[in-house]
Amino acid sequence: MSNLKMKEAALIYLDRSGGLQKFIDDCKYYNDSKQSYAVYRFNVLINPSDIVELDAELGNHILHQPLKAAQVFQSVCYIAVKTLSLIGQLQTETQINIVLKLTHLPPLPSYYLDLCEFPRDYTSQRFYTMQGIVIAMTTVTKYTQGARFLCSDEACPLSKGFQYIRVHVPGATESATVRNDFLCNLCSSSLQEDRKFRVLGDKQIVEIITAESLHAFQGYCNNQPFRFQSLTVFLRDESVNKMNIGNEYKVIGIPTCVKTSQTAVCVEANSITFCIPKVPSGISDNFRCLLSLTSSSCWKFTAILANIFASQIVPPGTYNLLKLCLLMSLVQTSDRNKELENFLDILIVTSDTLLIDRLLNFSISLVPRGIRHSVSTEIFPTVSRNKYGTGAVSIQAGSALLAKGGICFIGDLASHKKDKLEQLQSAVESRSITVYISGKKFGDDVDQQMTFPVQCSFWSFLDMDSPSRRNIQKTNMLIGQMDCSLIPANLVEAFALLINCSESSPCHPLLPTVQHTLKKAIDPEGLLYLASKQFTTEDFEKNMLIFKGGLCSHISFFLPKYIFFIISAYFDWPQFSFRVSLSEAHARLNLRNKVLKEDVLIAALLFETSLTLKYGAAVFCVAPNAVFPFEQYNEDYLEQRDVYLTECQQQLQQFIATYGPGTAIFASDE
Repeated sequence: MSNLKMKEAALIYLDRSGGLQKFIDDCKYYNDSKQSYAVYRFNVLINPSDIVELDAELGNHILHQPLKAAQVFQSVCYIAVKTLSLIGQLQTETQINIVLKLTHLPPLPSYYLDLCEFPRDYTSQRFYTMQGIVIAMTTVTKYTQGARFLCSDEACPLSKGFQYIRVHVPGATESATVRNDFLCNLCSSSLQEDRKFRVLGDKQIVEIITAESLHAFQGYCNNQPFRFQSLTVFLRDESVNKMNIGNEYKVIGIPTCVKTSQTAVCVEANSITFCIPKVPSGISDNFRCLLSLTSSSCWKFTAILANIFASQIVPPGTYNLLKLCLLMSLVQTSDRNKELENFLDILIVTSDTLLIDRLLNFSISLVPRGIRHSVSTEIFPTVSRNKYGTGAVSIQAGSALLAKGGICFIGDLASHKKDKLEQLQSAVESRSITVYISGKKFGDDVDQQMTFPVQCSFWSFLDMDSPSRRNIQKTNMLIGQMDCSLIPANLVEAFALLINCSESSPCHPLLPTVQHTLKKAIDPEGLLYLASKQFTTEDFEKNMLIFKGGLCSHISFFLPKYIFFIISAYFDWPQFSFRVSLSEAHARLNLRNKVLKEDVLIAALLFETSLTLKYGAAVFCVAPNAVFPFEQYNEDYLEQRDVYLTECQQQLQQFIATYGPGTAIFASDE
């Protein structure tokens, strides 16, 4: 096809797609402006499917030779401007800068740049699709979008006018647009930039990694060790600030090589799309059967889940309270959660750190964003100088932002320094973290600060047998209160749930755990229990996505008025929000789309148990094993538990009726 026919096809596409009318409107803006322009920039939205259907060769140019395709549209737009007299000041075709914005690429392997594989072809200057999670980003800086040059010889005809216009093209560096060694084509004199016509645009650099790389941050993983590195993506103009740290995006862009101290493959983004995680269509048959068999009770299904959960790590029936809380925390996390207080943070007090560490490592592997924080790395974002020398400051994600919509397991709290614990307390309380950028340190005129939402649940534990704790014994302990003097009291209060898994707790079954450990030492890969065969790790991993977002993601949980009253009767707002979150989590775990009073009871018992460990026994005193009062061996024990919980529910309602606001017996100091 001749160039003329491609221009004709481009004009037809612009007319049919509405792009021509948008171009005319943009021209009107430039024409009405009192400012003088050397470069007129236009974005043209391109649907490759429509283009290929209209004209295959033009579509092929757009997909495989985008720079030449842009020149075709540039010529068409220039003719349109001159024919319709759209911009009176326009003199030459080179003044028009056309940026083709693609809606998508063909879903074929040759158009996908897999970040797990070595790039096949990054020198062809064509479009690819890639997908990754943002782990770092820079502040926004300026770059030269376009510039006007004039011949330095005043006698040369090209010392005036707009013949020498240079604009940024994808993959080009700043020196490709502006430098001092350009020569005049007519007289070979040097060209000088007319600085008053320089056009500046916004630029930002982000680094992305493939989602599979997150396995490197998970403690419990069967995969072989591997190496990963990030891919640098350049965002310009309209794309700036469209990517946030921790989010996963699909990027259409053109790969290029950038040479700094070493050659690096980078991508200049053309379009960006936020990735919504896929949710499995339905729960496994075993879970569906279990849900059906326990449909007569609001408590049995979650009790059985907690009983059999992580049977590869601990024997069934042990650590049930902790496992129920872990499951509730897992299903309550979501990167679409706009109410940040809905996340459930868990602090465990234990004397068996090895077993608890294994259990938490196993649990975080069930969600895509389960991050095991290493003490040698940073929990929260850090600031460094940008390695590409653009003058921007690079902000690295840290474990908390990488765990967006998931769990950040930070290990033993006592292993972290005081300043890190203070930072953690602030983040847990406010659900945000602020990064301060020193202007003096990074060569800027003013200081800056950036605030990031913290959208993950924090899990941690305290070692009761640590040498540090033996030297610090708290003497004025209240009844039921745990000694957490190793860390600041305000940090303990910030965690929604404090769970006792020490030797003094009902959660510490010594003999079954020892037997399980010995059997595992003999047969590490063996399935020791029937539950491990019926409800596999893969089943839990698949169903966890459904529990947290499949059936309940688009349904607004509501609390009937009497439930709202029970929850809010004698607690302030943070405690109220924790209880609401616990109630919702238990409902999600039951695959229900509304919160029932039975869910509120479990939330109340868990929260009261945690309050007792933090502050000592209160007026409404609950037993440490209130949620699991009996060992679960068969259905009879589940029936006994239901009877016990029903009695607890009546006691809670009676307590509210007696001590709730507006009653005569309500003490002022309470």
